[in-house]
Amino acid sequence: MNRLNLLLGAVTLALLSLSASPVLAQCSAAGGPASCSLPGSVSMTAGRVIRLQMTATSTTLTAPTAADFDAGFNSTSGPTLTVSSNSSWRLYVRSSTPVWSAANTAPGAPARIDKPVGDLRWSTNAGGPFAALTTTDANLLAGVATAADTRTLYFQTAYSWLFDTPGDYGLTLVLSLTAP
Repeated sequence: MNRLNLLLGAVTLALLSLSASPVLAQCSAAGGPASCSLPGSVSMTAGRVIRLQMTATSTTLTAPTAADFDAGFNSTSGPTLTVSSNSSWRLYVRSSTPVWSAANTAPGAPARIDKPVGDLRWSTNAGGPFAALTTTDANLLAGVATAADTRTLYFQTAYSWLFDTPGDYGLTLVLSLTAP
């Protein structure tokens, strides 16, 4: 009978320990000034975070003069771009359409409806070199983790006496920031 009581007692103790809630860390101290401390931990997951800021979402290009037509282009300072990222990143630029939009402004001289997107060139340096805009992503900038990589975008617009008739012209640029 002793063995049976012993066995039943062990089974009861095992069942009680399985049904009891987990014991949390505890600390206690008694009497006078006392302190108590327990080790603990925290954890977190930081994902990739990227941000692109622009000083302006629209840039009015410098209107061409006779000297600009003679030179074949003129230049305009565009917006300032600021990239913030906690990892490596790339900034791309492209046009949303292959030709500029055109609206007539002078009677008898229709605006050029086929001004190619490549007539706008871009650079991150005022003196160039300038690359012709296309409808596919072109690598504008690339970098590593940074609080603020700030650059100005510069434009050169190509002009032709023979083709660029009076009108209001527009082009939509697409800037894409990625963190590969």
